[in-house]
Amino acid sequence: MRNSILLLLFTFILLSCNTTNEWETLLDNDLSKWDRYLSYKHQLGYDGQQPKDVDGNLIEPIGLNKEGYNVFTVKEDAGENVLKISGEIYGCLVTQKEYHNYHLRLKMKWGDKKFDPRKKLLKDSGILYHSIGPLGAEYWRTWMLSQEFQVMEGHLGDYWSQMTSAIDIRAYLPEYIMNPVADASQPFLPMGQNEEIQGFCLRSGNYEKAPGEWNLLELICYDGNSIHMVNGEVVMVLRNSRYIKDGETLPLDKGKIQLQSEAAEVFYKEIEIRELEEMPEYFSRYFN
Repeated sequence: MRNSILLLLFTFILLSCNTTNEWETLLDNDLSKWDRYLSYKHQLGYDGQQPKDVDGNLIEPIGLNKEGYNVFTVKEDAGENVLKISGEIYGCLVTQKEYHNYHLRLKMKWGDKKFDPRKKLLKDSGILYHSIGPLGAEYWRTWMLSQEFQVMEGHLGDYWSQMTSAIDIRAYLPEYIMNPVADASQPFLPMGQNEEIQGFCLRSGNYEKAPGEWNLLELICYDGNSIHMVNGEVVMVLRNSRYIKDGETLPLDKGKIQLQSEAAEVFYKEIEIRELEEMPEYFSRYFN
């Protein structure tokens, strides 16, 4: 309890203090700092191949910034801009800018709706960071190569590898059918492309609030190291972000940010980012 109180106090100080690098608001009513990408309405039984119509012809993705779709909309609520992602079509908002060393914070809560192929599964979304390369490059033909801060019911802060990304996470070893579980007391374990442990790790604990309440999500990135935080709690410590290209391991420490539309209704607000000149001292200890 004492550690949690200290961390919340530190987070408050970190978020409220005046620095030379001020917070930049990423959400306005025109989504002027984002592009919109839509791929497909994926169905049950999807196998990773490009979808076909009833005649067997390949279906092209909807594409970038196409009009006539309401997957990503912004409305004002109590004087605040609130982003609604309907989830009906797989896709993402993707920042127009790339980011390197930064602190991202945003609030999210779940809506009520789910769509195929997730009607009988948990509600799902995600923050994809260090996003590079073409859209639609991974299994669902929707997102860029990236690292994922998972946004899923009961799984806020999990890690997923996207495409050929890999990273080292402080975590307990997986055993038999169990997944690795993040824990700051454990050594760093390599996960993802070309590693023995595949690209998924559970967050250290569930700090999600009750349905209908807003959750504060924070992502701190500096020189390939990152911290996943949920409601003031560190749930994952990651380092050595990388990806594989033509058999060569390359650093993956900067890129665009994507917010996923993944068959579930989700709301975001207060999306802000600030450049970092160093990893904040409090969090540096996690990497020693």
